[in-house]
Amino acid sequence: MAQSSASFVLRIGTRGSPLALAQSRTVQARLAAAHGLEPAAIEIRVIRTSGDRIQDRPLSESGGKGLFTKEIEEALLADEIDLAVHSAKDMPTILPHGLALVCCLEREDPRDVLISRKATSLSGLAQAATIGTASLRRQAMAKRLRPDLRVEMLRGNVETRLRRIDEGAFDATLLALAGLRRLGLAHAATCVLSTDEFLPAVGQGAIVIEARENDARTGKYLAAIDHAATSIALAAERAFLGVLDGSCRTPIGGHAVLNGSRIHFRGLILKPDGSESFETVREGAVNDAVALGRDAGAELRRRGGPGFFTQG
Repeated sequence: MAQSSASFVLRIGTRGSPLALAQSRTVQARLAAAHGLEPAAIEIRVIRTSGDRIQDRPLSESGGKGLFTKEIEEALLADEIDLAVHSAKDMPTILPHGLALVCCLEREDPRDVLISRKATSLSGLAQAATIGTASLRRQAMAKRLRPDLRVEMLRGNVETRLRRIDEGAFDATLLALAGLRRLGLAHAATCVLSTDEFLPAVGQGAIVIEARENDARTGKYLAAIDHAATSIALAAERAFLGVLDGSCRTPIGGHAVLNGSRIHFRGLILKPDGSESFETVREGAVNDAVALGRDAGAELRRRGGPGFFTQG
């Protein structure tokens, strides 16, 4: 007999992709272990989002990152679930009133990878080779390194994108190493791109948990699995993105690393065609993480000027 929703200790909301489900099961297992529960006592509820339904065009043309979170956040606000598990890089900078990011798991490897059956590196791709991606950041960074490359839209879950490469529909694609690892597919990577040449998206590699701000009960459960260093790094990165009003309409990279009581941050903005970019770095005390991220964002906003993201 099916377990009723009322009998679950906690209710997790998630997208239904294989990666989203793998991440939610990880959170389920961590919570169960931390609190002496059976994993089955924590419900995983799949919620189909607008971003999952739209497959025929870039999300930047349809409303941006919030398309992957809107319906899940509505379920949170309606008290239909207690927490939502997200890829941090999918989160808009402004959350609905009453919701907050309250917990992060330890970050996976944040780097991007190249996947190709025709070359072993980005530089090794043929002249005017076709890269499939729906990410403006990846498009811009690839074209900054290789202006000759042609970029075409490739959406869908990780498995779909890998299949399209195997079918020869594109010469290459770019994906996050973290997602491949969580799916047991790290072997699919042709080469791993260093963060020096290919700066990750804000939040890449991190699993973040969203909950109601006034839900102290859920907050206590989540506090036991929070990875403080990842939460601090993500706070700096999201502060940077917030100043730039960043979304998937704007090619932006940002990555923070903690070393003891110090934090190092690097931020980058690019034109969509990779023809122009501005970069900055910050280093300071961990306690100043948010201020450092905001300051870096303000600098790049000034340097880029008001029309930077609206031009090709």
